[in-house]
Amino acid sequence: MTKIEKVIFSGRTHTVVNLDPKAQRGDHGVVDIKLSAPGGDNHEFIAAEPHPTAEQLFAGAWSACYITALGLAASLKKVELPAGHAVDIQVDVGQTGPGWFLGAAFTVRLPGLAQDVAEAIAHSAHQICPYSKAVHGNIEVALNVVTA
Repeated sequence: MTKIEKVIFSGRTHTVVNLDPKAQRGDHGVVDIKLSAPGGDNHEFIAAEPHPTAEQLFAGAWSACYITALGLAASLKKVELPAGHAVDIQVDVGQTGPGWFLGAAFTVRLPGLAQDVAEAIAHSAHQICPYSKAVHGNIEVALNVVTA
């Protein structure tokens, strides 16, 4: 697996589970996409630029899958996910020498959980999520778990 030396493009997403259909969405001039997952959960891909890049779309699809896997991982560990849990993903396209590569960085927000429990759930979600499994060993994926 090759590490990116120079980032050329980045796509960022912030995904939350929205249980309130009246909740404030993104500002004017941005695209809000409601994503769905098996089981009928709605996920919000909020405030993307008006013309999302391939990196943003990939990050958005990955984040919808991953946040669903996060819920499954938590339920397997008999842990209730806290209100306000969220996933931020940045997908980078970059170069190392003449080669082009993808990389990803996750920030998983699980406020109020013990750090070790939150990290275990976040790592387990990568074992469940089909997107994570598809890129495993192919691209560098950094994981930051925030519990504060």
